[in-house]
Amino acid sequence: MKTNIAHGLKKYLPHLLQAQQDNLTEADTLQRIVKVFEDVLGYDPFTEISRELEVKSKYVDLAIKIDGTIKFFVEVKAAGKKLRDRHVAQGELYAAEGNIPWVLVTNGVEWNLYHLTIEEGVDFERVFSVTLAPETIEESAEKLVLLHRNSVKAGAHERFWERQTALSPATIGRAIFTEDVLRHIRKEIHQRQDILIDIEDLAGAIHDLLTTTAKELIGPPKVRYHKQAVKQGKTQPPAAVDPTAASGSVSQSPDQPSASP
Repeated sequence: MKTNIAHGLKKYLPHLLQAQQDNLTEADTLQRIVKVFEDVLGYDPFTEISRELEVKSKYVDLAIKIDGTIKFFVEVKAAGKKLRDRHVAQGELYAAEGNIPWVLVTNGVEWNLYHLTIEEGVDFERVFSVTLAPETIEESAEKLVLLHRNSVKAGAHERFWERQTALSPATIGRAIFTEDVLRHIRKEIHQRQDILIDIEDLAGAIHDLLTTTAKELIGPPKVRYHKQAVKQGKTQPPAAVDPTAASGSVSQSPDQPSASP
């Protein structure tokens, strides 16, 4: 059964909004955040919420644990401070040192959850951003419930991130601009319009359909061809298109490797 935290959020929302209006200090804001984690998100304040945890000579505002294992770090900002993505930088240090890929940045009203990829360096992406308000409390609860103890223990936040990543413009773009997909679309167009178009032209036309933001995330419409045979250190030239081919395929045998652009 899915946990409903909307009632708990409604209880604390006036206090969080008042804290923002009064521009409370970071320390006072932290006290309110701890109460939300305790009463709304279901964590034991004695064993699962650690304050000022030291991580290799650095101190994180909060470390949220389940069964003795840190699940994510929390970076708390003063209630009146507007959150920016750059505020995750401090959390990055803790996450990289502790190998924890989740950091929450909040001022009590705004809640930004980040996923970090820790490899040679540290890259972060925002998973969700919530701004608490009376008129959007139900919608906010649907996202913040991912931070509830039951959700985190069950890995719901990780599944949410995996699904979000799978449906991102970058992922979908990489899937669309592959040789197999473009050849299938070209075949459909050929059957409907009785014209055989070049794969590179088709890729460009599809790219033109995208929004500016999607184009920036996907990059240029570079077709990803299959691996090809290499002869004497040179790649084979692209196979010639047979304009008379009813199926819309290139003039090559089924076993012949596809060509690079």
